[in-house]
Amino acid sequence: MFRSTSGTRRVLLACCVLLLSLVFVLPKQSRTLLQAIGQPLADVVALPLGALSTGDRRVVDLWNSYITLRNVQEENRQLRREIEFLRGQAADLREMAAANQRLGELLRFQARTPSQSVAARVIGRDSSNWYQGVVLDKGERDGIRPEMGVMTLTGAVGRVVKSSATSSIVLLLTDPNNAVTSLVQRTRDEGIIEGTLGGKARMKYIPLLSTVRVGDPVVTSGLMGGFPKGVPVGTITGIQKDEGDLFQTADVQPEVDFTKLEEVLVVTVPRGGVEPATTLPVEKKKP
Repeated sequence: MFRSTSGTRRVLLACCVLLLSLVFVLPKQSRTLLQAIGQPLADVVALPLGALSTGDRRVVDLWNSYITLRNVQEENRQLRREIEFLRGQAADLREMAAANQRLGELLRFQARTPSQSVAARVIGRDSSNWYQGVVLDKGERDGIRPEMGVMTLTGAVGRVVKSSATSSIVLLLTDPNNAVTSLVQRTRDEGIIEGTLGGKARMKYIPLLSTVRVGDPVVTSGLMGGFPKGVPVGTITGIQKDEGDLFQTADVQPEVDFTKLEEVLVVTVPRGGVEPATTLPVEKKKP
């Protein structure tokens, strides 16, 4: 496009130069005639020249606009990449802030409780149907052993069933293989919290004459199961008392949402005293 435009302009310029030369070379009468003819001709020639000049300027303006638009598009793409990066960083910072807040609350709760405990993070969940449990990032190196109770600010979670040097497995209250001694907070009647196959919890061995009712809170008794006394377990949602049974059974809604566990406390010494020995001392014989 640019080559054809430049060639046309050269031809028109050559014609103009030729006419001007004739004006100066020819006699006066001829020059007068040519001037009379050339003026309208010059006006006619000026029209395409003006149009070509305007078109040339428009082409240049369009090209400059195209280059500018390409630069703007590249800048927009770069800005979008930077925005996505900053959004990712902001999300990471929010998650870190939330985790730090939860951990801070857990550590403050740990400082208020009389029992000794270790804070741990949940790093895995059971992906099979064999048991309901979670994996912690603390183990024997941190003083965690099987049968230790696990809890959060909300309430009891379960107990440790297996530990290695750097991790441990916790069986949740809703697992059928779990059992935690508990009591109804209002009536002080004791029982055993067990899990069910449906992923619920129930309290067994409640005395038959107990006045337990729906809505009663249940807490740990502190007698067995690695928990201090008074840790919230859940709320009674239903009671079964069949004729001929020696005990009542109650459905319990756990206080802890086990699907949202992230940080927990492992109770290493339930009553804040010295950790009990795993074996009995051997009596020395007198010589």
